[in-house]
Amino acid sequence: MAMKIDNLWKSVVLSGLAWTLLAATNLAAAGAENQVVIEDLGSKLKIQIGGELFTEYYYKDVPRPYLYPIIGPKGLPMTRNWPMKEVAGEERDHPHHKSLWFTHGAVNGVDFWSDGATKGKIVHEKFTQISSGKQGTIKAFHKWMTAEGKLVLTEDRTVQIAAEGPNRIIDFEIALHASEGAVTLGDTKEGSMAIRLAETMRLKAPKNKPGQGHIVNSEGLTDDATWGKRAKWCDYYGPVEGQILGVAMFDHPANPRYPTWWHVRDYGLFAANPFGIHDFEKAPANQGDLKIAAGQSLTFRYRFVFHPGSEKEAGIADLYHNYINQK
Repeated sequence: MAMKIDNLWKSVVLSGLAWTLLAATNLAAAGAENQVVIEDLGSKLKIQIGGELFTEYYYKDVPRPYLYPIIGPKGLPMTRNWPMKEVAGEERDHPHHKSLWFTHGAVNGVDFWSDGATKGKIVHEKFTQISSGKQGTIKAFHKWMTAEGKLVLTEDRTVQIAAEGPNRIIDFEIALHASEGAVTLGDTKEGSMAIRLAETMRLKAPKNKPGQGHIVNSEGLTDDATWGKRAKWCDYYGPVEGQILGVAMFDHPANPRYPTWWHVRDYGLFAANPFGIHDFEKAPANQGDLKIAAGQSLTFRYRFVFHPGSEKEAGIADLYHNYINQK
């Protein structure tokens, strides 16, 4: 009888151990799904989430660092391919709209927004951190140079990547340093934290035909009415390969001139711009100039949320509340 009880007890213990191991395996698998792995390939960083490509960070021999492609929920591409890649049916306008990037069109009078031999460039100098994990982190040091090779300012950039449920998150922190003397970030709509969306997500299709995308901001404005208006966040959503996907951009309350103006176009350009007051408000020229005194710095913070569904289905208002109240 004692032997039967011992065997029964061993069976219970082994069964419990099996369940414990199974639970641990499931937790590990769940964690692995959201693991961010960043690999330096020499001219770009390859960024994977759960073993699948999320994006690549191009930093060598480019007018400015940029992220391409952006693979959103359901494994679908959310940014335009051109000019990085030729794809039938895509518009070939604005070659400087390279997927996802940060820059500005008037920095001490130099155009860093457009491409060309006479334009400024943001030159990658070094990475100070590349780390993988539940949250991937990239820290880089850049020099903003004129076409003639003159240094205008320096920049410390932090990019953090994570997954939260079906959403993909990118956080930017851009610290601009007036290391070479005073800097004026000029009044122009051509800037600054920007993304060019997949062609099918556009509010208006090529040749100005109605598109299938929609734009909405935190103030309740929609579509064309969102251009040049101030808001805490803005969301642009539309179909990609038969699925509705969207991207929200959050303006951090600590940013200069919060809430920002939005340079969000019906053809898929989507940018936060706190400088272009002349264009957005019909104000006198240069009213939107923002100056950084010599030796001082200015920091900008933004979050991108790549999500399934519309902004309401994704709960963007709640996600923004969580973003500004995180510790």
